[in-house]
Amino acid sequence: MSPLTRRQLLALGAAGAGATAVGGAGLWWTASSSREYTAGGDLIESRVLSSRDGVLELDLEAAPTRVQVGGREASVQTFNGSLPGPTLRVAPGDTIRVAMTNRLEAPTNLHVHGLHVSPEGNGDNPFLSIAPGESFDYEFILPEDHPPGTYWYHPHRHGYVADQVAAGLYGAIIVEDLEPVPAARERVMVVSDLSLDASGNLAEVNQMQQMMGREGQVVLVNGQVRPRLTAAPGERERWRIVNACPSRYLRLQLEGQRVQLLSRDLGRLPVPEEITEVLLAPGNRVELLVETTEGSAMLLTAPVNRGGMDGMMGGAMMGDNSAGGDEAIELLTFEVSGDRAQTPNPVPAGPTLRDLRQEPVAARHTLDFAMGMGGGGAMMDGAGSAENTMMAFTINGREFDATRTDTAVAAGTVQEWTLTNSSPMDHPVHLHVWPMQVIEDGGRDVPEPRWQDVVNVPARRQVKVLIAFGDFPGRTVYHCHILDHEDQGMMGTVEAR
Repeated sequence: MSPLTRRQLLALGAAGAGATAVGGAGLWWTASSSREYTAGGDLIESRVLSSRDGVLELDLEAAPTRVQVGGREASVQTFNGSLPGPTLRVAPGDTIRVAMTNRLEAPTNLHVHGLHVSPEGNGDNPFLSIAPGESFDYEFILPEDHPPGTYWYHPHRHGYVADQVAAGLYGAIIVEDLEPVPAARERVMVVSDLSLDASGNLAEVNQMQQMMGREGQVVLVNGQVRPRLTAAPGERERWRIVNACPSRYLRLQLEGQRVQLLSRDLGRLPVPEEITEVLLAPGNRVELLVETTEGSAMLLTAPVNRGGMDGMMGGAMMGDNSAGGDEAIELLTFEVSGDRAQTPNPVPAGPTLRDLRQEPVAARHTLDFAMGMGGGGAMMDGAGSAENTMMAFTINGREFDATRTDTAVAAGTVQEWTLTNSSPMDHPVHLHVWPMQVIEDGGRDVPEPRWQDVVNVPARRQVKVLIAFGDFPGRTVYHCHILDHEDQGMMGTVEAR
């Protein structure tokens, strides 16, 4: 993507302010709406590929594909021809071997988001590039004590990530529990969003959309528009939900049903938490326990204000990123009827979570996620003098450079990172390989261990995390998981040695 000049930003800002006021199902999209798509049909889950004798071997092909989306013919990109791709189901200690082939017109690669595996060689290596027509053999070896949970996979070739995820390249990974959670059934739901033009092709994305972080005109669950679920009253279901949207935040609500939070990103909570809603930044996952009550319900995502460009460039860019405009978006319908099921067995307590606050901190780092004008990446005060000044997406004032090591850490140590956001827009921060324990959020201590691999840092605020750089030496990345921001430079490198 070519950089935005000040003149382009001012012009786009004027148009963008009007587009934001329109609202509707997606940010900036005004040519069509989600009403063009047909809703309904039972929820369909992707094919499940499970490990045997500790190994899962599979072929994975990224390719252009024609599929039906809400009654429309759509040209998308998929893994193995399905939207989402196959669900990979493994256990701690397993090995996943993937023979990946690129049938796209652009380079790509594969990231196993959230898995605690080696970043080197043919592991979860973000610096690899698979050219069009070429193949590559990956191997991901999970530790014996790998946390159970819901993870996912998607491309991570810098400069192409947002386009390829938005086009449909994603799938779920399940790492099984050592002790099953009693439930009548388990459902895997990958939430994504999509924008098509009148011909059913992927809609063009302009520079303003990339700067704000694109949101599609229609939100999908497993590639479907408002699918239907059915259950009997008195059952317990386990819902594994992945936010695979490039930029959209999901504020999930399921009225009329008892909902408990079982897991966020990785591992399990010691005791499930009663909730009425839960927020997923892009890349986050949750596992919910739904105890059914007779009647009709709707899984909704409520509006989320993730910030905007107010106050930048002298106020030329107005509006905010209120996902879905001012209205909640219906994700699926849930019909509960019939004879009452037997009361399910109690949920066993989860494992005691490691608390890094009890361990010595070897070093501290501060990472500042910033957006602004100027080739050097500095934020501007609104004066904005030069016509050719460029928009910069930076961490500690620098845009991504794969040849540079930004943060060096000692393997085997615990470090404290302060994630600051000096911009007017939220940034969900993702660290590959090593999960983060959130210890302070918005100036408040987090009393219980909270482990995530995507941590939202609200505009003009900071979050403190602890990270244990054990198990694996190697070099990988951290970045904003608004994928357009990552592609535009908001990514850094970390090396454990």
